[in-house]
Amino acid sequence: MITLNGNGVYLINGNEVLEDTPENKGRIAELCPRGKDAARRGAITYGILAAHNTGPIAEGGSPAGSALHLNFDAMTSHDITFVNIVQTAKVSGLEEFPIPYILTNCHNSLCAVGGTINEDDHVFGLSAAKRYGGVYVPPHLAVIHSYIREAHAGCGKMILGSDSHTRYGALGTMGVGEGGGELVKQLLRQTYDMAYPKVIAVRLSGKVRNGAGPQDVALAIIGAVFKNGFVKNAALEFVGGGIAALPMDFRAGIDVMTTETTCWSSIWQTDDTVKEFLTQHGRAGDYRQLNPAGAAYYDGLIDVDLSAIKPMIAMPFHPSNVYEIDTVLANPKDVLREVEKNAENLLENPNIKLNLVDKVDGQGRVRIDQGIIAGCAGGTYDNIMAASAILASKAVKTQEGNKAFSLSIYPGSQPVFLELSRNGAVASLIANGAVIRTAFCGPCFGAGDVPANNGLSIRHTTRNFPNREGSKPSGGQIASVALMDARSVAATALNGGYLCSAESLNLNEKKIPYHYDEGPYKARVYNGIGKADKGASLQYGPNIVDWPEFEALEDRLLLKVVSYITDPITTTDELIPSGETSSFRSNPIGLAEFTLSRKDPEYVNLAKTVRRAEGERLKSDHAGAERELPELPAILEKIHGIAGCEGLGLADLQIASAVFANKPGDGSAREQAASCQRVLGGAANFAHEYATKRYRSNLINWGILPFTVEGEPFKKGDYIFIPGVRRKIADNEPSLTAYILSVNGKHEAPKLELKTPELTNDERKIVLAGCLINYNRNQLHSRKG
Repeated sequence: MITLNGNGVYLINGNEVLEDTPENKGRIAELCPRGKDAARRGAITYGILAAHNTGPIAEGGSPAGSALHLNFDAMTSHDITFVNIVQTAKVSGLEEFPIPYILTNCHNSLCAVGGTINEDDHVFGLSAAKRYGGVYVPPHLAVIHSYIREAHAGCGKMILGSDSHTRYGALGTMGVGEGGGELVKQLLRQTYDMAYPKVIAVRLSGKVRNGAGPQDVALAIIGAVFKNGFVKNAALEFVGGGIAALPMDFRAGIDVMTTETTCWSSIWQTDDTVKEFLTQHGRAGDYRQLNPAGAAYYDGLIDVDLSAIKPMIAMPFHPSNVYEIDTVLANPKDVLREVEKNAENLLENPNIKLNLVDKVDGQGRVRIDQGIIAGCAGGTYDNIMAASAILASKAVKTQEGNKAFSLSIYPGSQPVFLELSRNGAVASLIANGAVIRTAFCGPCFGAGDVPANNGLSIRHTTRNFPNREGSKPSGGQIASVALMDARSVAATALNGGYLCSAESLNLNEKKIPYHYDEGPYKARVYNGIGKADKGASLQYGPNIVDWPEFEALEDRLLLKVVSYITDPITTTDELIPSGETSSFRSNPIGLAEFTLSRKDPEYVNLAKTVRRAEGERLKSDHAGAERELPELPAILEKIHGIAGCEGLGLADLQIASAVFANKPGDGSAREQAASCQRVLGGAANFAHEYATKRYRSNLINWGILPFTVEGEPFKKGDYIFIPGVRRKIADNEPSLTAYILSVNGKHEAPKLELKTPELTNDERKIVLAGCLINYNRNQLHSRKG
């Protein structure tokens, strides 16, 4: 089905693979006389990155690892990120959007906490589009990525988005999902900096079997590469003969899910299918054919036989926890018992127990409580048409129905909804029990169709992390999501709410052509590209709050470890929960109250105590600092035992909090996973590694030092003292000597080696300034001075 090749490979004429081995040396030399470095430049990825880089990529040498400084063609954000981005850029001197910036409203479409605050954000977004010259897409009109596919993606482009699923590779666009700080940099005409990534080829062959859809292919790939880190921070390049038979929606459905592999971006070969899509959407000029060169080198290969992929299910609590649906149906209690056991270890809450085995009835059927088809992954025209055909087929003689089962379908955009209405699919779906909703990302992050306690929801959406469906374990609730393709979700609905594989229906999927009508967009979308009105005012609601002031990094840093997380991976949903908290995203101080609330409820109060102590120290009230942290005199005594630190007092120490997690940052691009820690006085993360580049970038942009450590040398409540930290960061030292100060431990302070790999020159300046806002203010004042 899927095989991985971790050695380098040469792709010959777009399909033949030659592994980079001594045995193939002669043939490689014959086919690639200019060598490996030239063959690296044969990848589609290289051509796009070179076109967007501000200088040549390792001219005359290998691109691998070369420093990139990228400018993007366009950017996009939704309504839980664009307010903070505009606010941050504004205080840094923003005059107008220098590139097209599309503000969509698909996350906070519903107000989960009451009041006006979500609609206030939307009003702010429209005023920002008018003031700075952007695009504003009103609520319910389109989910962010559906709109970009329809209106802005094009071959050879690069688009930056403040959402992790910013993926338009199937349309020839390299999409990159990042935290808001990276978008602020582009608004201020700064570059996106990184090392040239690994490029992994994904070769598709064969033909998709009946009943399988794009989510099945995506889940199979995620299951093969996530846990082993095979594509972490790499660019995926989709090639091979299997692409030609895939419709555009199918390709986009696979592509958007590449985020869950932890890759950095994606790109596909383009062909007449892409050309037809762009032409249909009024952008024929955005098409050009993208293919790898006759001989192209890749750092690895994922070989995918599409014909071998059966309908899949990703069990709670990760898209990589994949099984074939047939396997689950053959051994339901064994599989679900294994899922329960893994969940118990993950949740680490004795008061919460996930019950899935009780979903198996006396006939061995698995009862499902809810089905959802929605968003950028599920809400495409082809997916919904397939679901409609299945529900109308009556291919299953429904046994005792599961009347508690509900099916909700969210078309990804109003043009798609309009066509489904015109061709009768909506009427058919409603008649067969489905509820049709408008374009909204809520089911993807816990703000829509939250199932009941102990409910199991099957969804063609993007994620099934803990609490992603909206439950609150800290409040004694637990529900879960299993990811499936729209076809098998519909088959399950047809089967009376009992788990079913669409393949078992043996239906041939009939394609009904899609007719795009831009009328809904022409009527409602505000397009102000190139028309900034500098006399217009930003419109603020009472929940839109400016960022607090952040201090620059001092030379002696005393960190208290206030949260210690030992899970193998910590997601951004655990660092800052989604769901109803999204309504506070425009209020950094209010949102910070939710930081780690579902993972470590003690964190906020402990971090606040450290922040108050630092506040007293800055006022030279050392007695006040010691009232907040009574252990400070004992800690100071231990610092005096370190050579060269004998005379230090509290005035010489910057006090801040820190978090330890094994591998934090999997999941969303949301910058608030880092900024909330900073608002609460955080200054460092300790980790064995960071799950994604975007989370590490978020830490840096908010002035949080991204340290890596070996093992677990300290514990919660310990202090870490780092003398000379400002000087060492400024001097780009790759490792720093720190000291572990345990409140109840020995008088001696054990040494601790901290590493800060891959900090660029600008990243060092940002950290030293205390955050990106301070860095940009310094730059602005310097220019004015």
